[in-house]
Amino acid sequence: MKQLWIDFKQRPLWRKALNILSALFAITGAAILGAWAIYQLGITNNSGAIDRNHRSLMTVSELEDLQQARLTQERFDEQWALQYGRLAALARYYPENARLMLRAAQHSGDPLVVDRMIAAAKIYMEENPNLDNLASHIESLLLEAPQQQRRNVIPWMDSPEWVALKQAILRDSILINEAGRLTGVEPRLIVGCLIGEQIRLFNSDREKYKRYLGPVKALNVQSQFSYGVNGIKERTAEAVEQHLKDPTSEYYMGRAYEHLLDYPEGTDLTTGRYHRLVDYGNHLYSYLYTGCILHQTMLQWRRAGYDISDRPDILFTLFNVGFKQSVPKPDPVAGGSRIMIGGRQYTFGAIGFDFYYSGEMCEAFPYRRQRFSPSSRPLTPDDISRIQLSVTDCQRPGYHHEYRRANNAGADDTPPADPFGIDHSTVRPIDHIAR
Repeated sequence: MKQLWIDFKQRPLWRKALNILSALFAITGAAILGAWAIYQLGITNNSGAIDRNHRSLMTVSELEDLQQARLTQERFDEQWALQYGRLAALARYYPENARLMLRAAQHSGDPLVVDRMIAAAKIYMEENPNLDNLASHIESLLLEAPQQQRRNVIPWMDSPEWVALKQAILRDSILINEAGRLTGVEPRLIVGCLIGEQIRLFNSDREKYKRYLGPVKALNVQSQFSYGVNGIKERTAEAVEQHLKDPTSEYYMGRAYEHLLDYPEGTDLTTGRYHRLVDYGNHLYSYLYTGCILHQTMLQWRRAGYDISDRPDILFTLFNVGFKQSVPKPDPVAGGSRIMIGGRQYTFGAIGFDFYYSGEMCEAFPYRRQRFSPSSRPLTPDDISRIQLSVTDCQRPGYHHEYRRANNAGADDTPPADPFGIDHSTVRPIDHIAR
């Protein structure tokens, strides 16, 4: 090796460089060949490992699917009750996991998915006899309790009218949510007013149910005395328009809303108002007037020192009885028109209240922390024009053509500063428990 080194040092520079390059090429070639040989021999293959929980994983995967088609509705409901019980027990120890599992189970529509999720989670749980005992105790209590035959605790929601009405309302969800955005009112409140009016109409005239709501799931549009799907009287609609323009009114909603219900130039107001409300193709204006009534009434009471924003039962009642009977006071009572459904008497306010807190259609009309979200941003001319162009005509469409869908919904849930100049510290909240 020493002699080789001496010979290398005595060589010319160009030969030294050539020798070094040759050596590098040789080393690189050897490395490539070595890597290829290692790959071919499978030396680098990762054989993996058997998970120590493999038997538990296999058990979870092998749980049989619930054959929903073979179950009666009563048996299916019983399965859900048992799953809710197991989640309730789990929530005492792992509330976050129970919450996630409940949400996932509701989206899946399969009660048995809860069993799988709990079994999967138990892989990471230490032995907990208290959890197992609690789950067993809850299950035994549920199995002992007799199952009720009525599916809904609210009697009128067991009616065929309600089943059909829900579908009709959902078809208008875009318009209802748009009206809520434009008027600063929680859309669910607008729906509560709509349900009270439609339930009353279809129960007082069964032929309307048979012709419109039953077969084609269409909301009934009134055209005499009270107009539109929400049964708004002409004088009420006219008062709403005046309140929007009058800054001295106790119902004034602020500058942002002054032009919300403006008419195109040259419009005859009586005719234009009628066409807005009695519109079979697009119910946006019916919902806009409803939202304004709710918002204006709430402001009237707030300015008088009483907060009814957390009293949907009172808001529905006041919508039903009208501005003249809206007298702010510390002890308001829910009521309104009497409505007979299935031989049982309800009031307009109670029906709206029942729906509001029932959880029905909460995906389309979710609960909001702030039921009234006034805007401080005036409508643009384009906004006003778009609203005005939503009117179609007053001719009832042919069979199976009762709806024209609109894609003008939007969302603006940013809570603005209160534009009404009300000192909220002096406002007295009204008891939220319905009387």
